Amino acid sequence: MNKFLFTGVLCVTFATASAQTVDVHTHIIIPEYMEVLKAHGAELEETFPLPEWNVQRHIAFMDNAGIRTAVLTMPAPQPYYDDVEESAECIRRVNEVSAEIKQRYPKRFKFCAVLPLPDVDAAIREAVYALDTLGADGVKLATNSRGQYLGDEALDPLMEVLNECHAVIIIHPHRPTPYPEKIITTVPLAMYEYPAETTRAVVNMLARNVLVRYPNLKVVVPHCGSFLPLALPRMKSILPAMVGQGYMQPIDWDGNLSHLYFDLAGSPTIEVLRSLLTITTPDHIFYGSDYPYLPDAVLKANLQRLKQTLASDDELAGYADLILWKNAESLFVKNVVFGSIPTE
Repeated sequence: MNKFLFTGVLCVTFATASAQTVDVHTHIIIPEYMEVLKAHGAELEETFPLPEWNVQRHIAFMDNAGIRTAVLTMPAPQPYYDDVEESAECIRRVNEVSAEIKQRYPKRFKFCAVLPLPDVDAAIREAVYALDTLGADGVKLATNSRGQYLGDEALDPLMEVLNECHAVIIIHPHRPTPYPEKIITTVPLAMYEYPAETTRAVVNMLARNVLVRYPNLKVVVPHCGSFLPLALPRMKSILPAMVGQGYMQPIDWDGNLSHLYFDLAGSPTIEVLRSLLTITTPDHIFYGSDYPYLPDAVLKANLQRLKQTLASDDELAGYADLILWKNAESLFVKNVVFGSIPTE
């Protein structure tokens, strides 16, 4: 698999004079992506409309909120409707526009490339192109791509390539497959199914020891770890019986969890933060806004509330800078330097 190794030189020289926030959970929504969704009547596939986005409004929000750098990813849904070529073309355009924005504003944006799954061969080609040629800072993977869940054996060749690239993977929930249609018409996906879907996908990865078998991967779990702080103790208590009866294989808990990172999109309370710290450590936690899915004023207030929550807790106060920006700088080790908010 050495043919997939990168030619770029990796280095890290981060600016530390200014401690503004780094946002690892934001979305880019371009017209070409929306056109594909509209062509298939999929604008409401995720049960709520996608918000409008443009780079100038995003920068204005960042400046107003005190966010130095944001990491862009494509949102749900996955633009795949049984046409591999159409999906690959749409995703290539999303990645090209993301790369252009990063090049134009190198101190303000990074991006994680989207891949045209469920076609694994096409995804491998796009991963190599995006990481090596476009300068992507990682990849974004859906919890499932038309029923192909993270942890699926079919994804092992892609994971092998990403492992050789020491890739950062940002997970984002998509509509579960299959899905409870009557329930999600009453309770939109973002309310419950997204946390459940994220937990489902990560649990599937853990059950197959994906992150132990591909130890160079670093995987960012969204939305405060979703339900993992509740799910993992139950899994640990039941696993010995499942292994003893031949239903599951042993899980290397510490090995897998050491490769998981968590963003705080969703405005966590102190109780949520403490729960998250039962499965991870402060150096594996990042700030995330989920821009542009809520109004700017709400997202700014959420960030200020997070800062106040961290400052008011004796244990967490010492980790505020780690969570708000230092951890993100340590994770995204690339040539381009995180910069300060421009003065002009």
